[in-house]
Amino acid sequence: MCAAPRERSVFLGLLPWPERVQVARALRTETVGGLVLLAAAMVALAWANTPWSGAYEHVRDFRFGISTLGLELSVGHWTADGLLTIFFLVAGIELKRELVVGELRPPAAAALPVVAAVCGMAVPAALYLATTTLGSGSAEGWAVPMATDVAFALAVLAVLSTHLPSALRAFLLTLAVVDDLGAILVIAVFFTADLNPAALGGALAGLVVFYLLQRYRVRGWWWYVPLGVTIWALMYNGGVHATVAGVAMGLILRTTRDAGEEASPAERAEHLLRPVSAGVTVPLFALFAAGVSVSAAALGEVFTRPEPLGVVLGLVVGKTVGIFAGAYLAARFTKARLNPDLAWADVLALAVLAGIGFTVALLIGEIAFPDPVDAEHVKAAVLLGSLIAAAVAALLIKRRNGIYRRLWEAETRDEDADGVPDVYHQQTSPGRGSAAGES
Repeated sequence: MCAAPRERSVFLGLLPWPERVQVARALRTETVGGLVLLAAAMVALAWANTPWSGAYEHVRDFRFGISTLGLELSVGHWTADGLLTIFFLVAGIELKRELVVGELRPPAAAALPVVAAVCGMAVPAALYLATTTLGSGSAEGWAVPMATDVAFALAVLAVLSTHLPSALRAFLLTLAVVDDLGAILVIAVFFTADLNPAALGGALAGLVVFYLLQRYRVRGWWWYVPLGVTIWALMYNGGVHATVAGVAMGLILRTTRDAGEEASPAERAEHLLRPVSAGVTVPLFALFAAGVSVSAAALGEVFTRPEPLGVVLGLVVGKTVGIFAGAYLAARFTKARLNPDLAWADVLALAVLAGIGFTVALLIGEIAFPDPVDAEHVKAAVLLGSLIAAAVAALLIKRRNGIYRRLWEAETRDEDADGVPDVYHQQTSPGRGSAAGES
């Protein structure tokens, strides 16, 4: 008797209810934070292009801290090396959750978004290198157009007042999580200063202690906060970008719940830190990183110098081609079928939206180009590339918003008012295999 053919998985189908709740909670915070981020970036641009730009530079470059510990930094560096560690800590927690209990746990389900994200990092970097090679420019900024800023992208969606289905939003969030990991690996491996083995050894020892505290279920913030700050300081003095410490601690935090436990340590930490990351950390970084002088001459430099041109092409063209091609090829080879209620045009719109590479792109730009003049050109390219990507994505998404509205209404309808959408009561199986709107 012939075995029944294996049912093909559905790409961008209806999320399982627990995953839907988790994603909705994360996206809600990131959307609000994205709007604050957008406001902070606009304030920075306006401030840096007024007669009071000198005051902006004075505040950004003001130094404070403990010099004897090697921690006397400018305000700009405190936001980039210090506050952004919280952002990467949350990213590490999100990645750990996805790998252990989320959408990336089954290898087959993880393959498609991971391949799409990796291609979305590789193609922009290759396009940047091709542009700078042909233009005899510097290859140092190859990693700048690699990352996606999910908060900024969600802010664009909020401004557009779209009804993007939860599966598309979750796919965007997964892309950004994998992007963040790729970015931090690039920073750790390729953008390190002179290494201090003693300090790095101390940071590693601190991470081991952090792991043991988690392993033996030790509770209490008074253990973890001082230890986390110590690990961060040692990592910074060790010559590795201090944000690596945030990702490392996020990956160590336990994501599974013990018997009788209402929330895991990772869930508690994420619940406390995500609003801080989205509403304070990232906007403050944007305030002191996005303040670039915008003039006709400066914008002309973006398109005439190979480095900023490579950044714009990488974000606008490279991200789109990489993510779309990666998703399409992965779907073909894994035999995943696209949700019949959606089209590949929706994946294309999401790929364009992922070209908004604001926060991490600005961070890598500052690290890759220590010269202030070069850094200003690259920052302008990041802002311009992100703006172009946002505008094109807005056109593509608004064109399909009628379809998105119908799908959104179908997957949120709750006629029996039990708090769970009716579509989940209609499912024949709890897996991700059901497409939106299918019974």
